[in-house]
Amino acid sequence: MTAQVTATAGALCALLPSKLERFLARAGLGTPRRVESLPGGVSSDIWRVELERGPICVKRALPRLRVAQVWEAPIVRNRYERQWLQTAGAIVPSAAPRVLAWDDEAGLFAMECIDAPVWKSLLRQGVADAGFAASVGDALAAIHAATARDARIAERFSTDAIFHAIRLEPYLVATSRVHDDLRARLIELECRTAATHRALVHGDVSPKNILVRDAGPVFLDAECAWWGDPAFDLAFCLNHMFLKSVWVPHAREGFLRCYDALSSAYLAGVTWEAPAELEERAATLLPGLLLGRVDGKSPVEYFDEAGRSLVRRAARALLAAPVRTLAELKAAWQRSST
Repeated sequence: MTAQVTATAGALCALLPSKLERFLARAGLGTPRRVESLPGGVSSDIWRVELERGPICVKRALPRLRVAQVWEAPIVRNRYERQWLQTAGAIVPSAAPRVLAWDDEAGLFAMECIDAPVWKSLLRQGVADAGFAASVGDALAAIHAATARDARIAERFSTDAIFHAIRLEPYLVATSRVHDDLRARLIELECRTAATHRALVHGDVSPKNILVRDAGPVFLDAECAWWGDPAFDLAFCLNHMFLKSVWVPHAREGFLRCYDALSSAYLAGVTWEAPAELEERAATLLPGLLLGRVDGKSPVEYFDEAGRSLVRRAARALLAAPVRTLAELKAAWQRSST
């Protein structure tokens, strides 16, 4: 007999409870009592599943992302996300949820459900905790350091085509088509990033994908996992400190202190290459990512036209006059965004 499952309409459309039940049964996890579709995902369906043992989360990749522009990506990225969580969790146990079961052919996996606030929600409230930002930098550097120069990891995460499809193309290439005068610079950044292979990259180190716990950050949504340039992760996360300072202007100085704390902690953990070389790549890439968040395929949802114009003007100035250090970049951002 099939047990009754309460599910939202979205969950029912995306994954029939019977199919979900079969996956959970095969994995020995039990029978779902309730299935709730969680909001906010543009690239995957995510469900909170209530079991007798307690809640878990199940995630399945979508072949086409929920954004205004056409943005497609192979669902095999679900397997690499699952493997990133397992790899990162073995290095920094508190930094990733435990993976409980997976079905790579179906493009889904189950993981522990962690009830903790999302960093983005705290930043929205103006909570600028430099200590937590430093812990993000520490954990990220530890994961990069442990995977650098590891040939097995490099082979397992040889996902250049996926990373290009869901990061470099929508953020840099698509943006270059909007800003013709900056096209050569943006394509140069795209090519340099694509050609740099140093360590295991998360690819979406955004405050919306980081849970805040006393034990340290928990990284989620590693769908962009890639053996590539770790400077991308650093630049991607620091970029959000600039974006949030426009979104929540009264907390601007606090967010810039978070920028300093995160970058300092991260660079202190760079052991696999000269920190100054990685810092220069991050400092020069960040403005391209900044412009991509207003004119690329994945614009941030929280800006009005005035906010978009401010970020666009500042990002263009930073791309036109690149700097070599993250401290110089912050100073240039402060001048350009006022």
